[in-house]
Amino acid sequence: MKKRVVPMMKTSMKLPMWVRLLVPAVLLLGAGAVLAQKRPAAPQSGFASLTAPARGDFSKYAGTKSCLEGECHTSRATQMSKTVHSRNDVTGFSTHTSCEACHGPGKEHTDREKEADRTKVKDPEATKLIYGFKGSPEANSAPCLACHRSGKGQDLYSRSEHKLQAVACIDCHEPHYVMKDEAKKRVEPSLPEAQFVSMPTLPEENRWLHESLLKKTQPELCVSCHRTVEAQFALPNRHRVIEGAMKCTDCHNAHGSLSKPLLQRTTAYETCVTCHVEKRGPFVYEHASVKVEGCTICHTPHGSTNRHLLQRGETRFLCVSCHTAPKNVNTPHSRFSFQESGDCTRCHASIHGSNFSPYLLQ
Repeated sequence: MKKRVVPMMKTSMKLPMWVRLLVPAVLLLGAGAVLAQKRPAAPQSGFASLTAPARGDFSKYAGTKSCLEGECHTSRATQMSKTVHSRNDVTGFSTHTSCEACHGPGKEHTDREKEADRTKVKDPEATKLIYGFKGSPEANSAPCLACHRSGKGQDLYSRSEHKLQAVACIDCHEPHYVMKDEAKKRVEPSLPEAQFVSMPTLPEENRWLHESLLKKTQPELCVSCHRTVEAQFALPNRHRVIEGAMKCTDCHNAHGSLSKPLLQRTTAYETCVTCHVEKRGPFVYEHASVKVEGCTICHTPHGSTNRHLLQRGETRFLCVSCHTAPKNVNTPHSRFSFQESGDCTRCHASIHGSNFSPYLLQ
């Protein structure tokens, strides 16, 4: 008996041509977005949006002009007039109060000082009537953060190791840097390593204005606390920070970041490949330790006695610190082959990653 074949019914409607062309394009774009190598974002310039402080009764403000009377603060006001801080003001107060935007209302202070000047009797209490940034590190930093917390470079200040160690803003920055006439000229670097090179330098006042109002140059300022790092920068192989070819902030964000060493990027690897772009890849065959543990698993970033800033004196000793057991997958050689063949990089030349060899041979 023959079986009756029942024809299948068409359950789908014929799609329009534009739909049939659009679907593969959408799928292709989606796959590209998933498989694409993520590149670092373009660097953003630092900024701080002005948040003019409103501090109570405006009748308690004297104005900047009162600060300059009698030549009390003329030199400081002259220096501050060269910076963006001179345009700061108190909300709702039309006269210039740039000094009091940071130091608080000063009318009572100026009145007491004028009275002391008239009677020729020094009033020790007058200086206590205005904030002179002689309080706790938190209190000294609070006026600065009123504006600078909005900046991209300071938005993680609450996580900063400097804040946790009670380092205030004015410990590094000087908003009105009063210097002697001879200091306004070019200043020779004080660190010994910087004496061996000839790098362009600016007059001290120009340096102060162009380097975020820092009291000293970045290397001098940072190593004044980080003495261990200063010693590492004196080793034969080092990043040329002391010499002025690099800055500490090329790698670190002193105002806080998502990493413990206060790196500019999330990981050490992302920070390093910002300059060492040839090591970024992507590679078909990656060296796993580079992506998992980062560059510092093999290299010492500040300075080393070994070539290429390596952690060990010989490359093979560095490699066998991970590639240990002969029977493991990651150690295909015999136990003593590293003694016979010399450095591993004689064969495994593409140690950071390869597009041709799974064993990083080329």
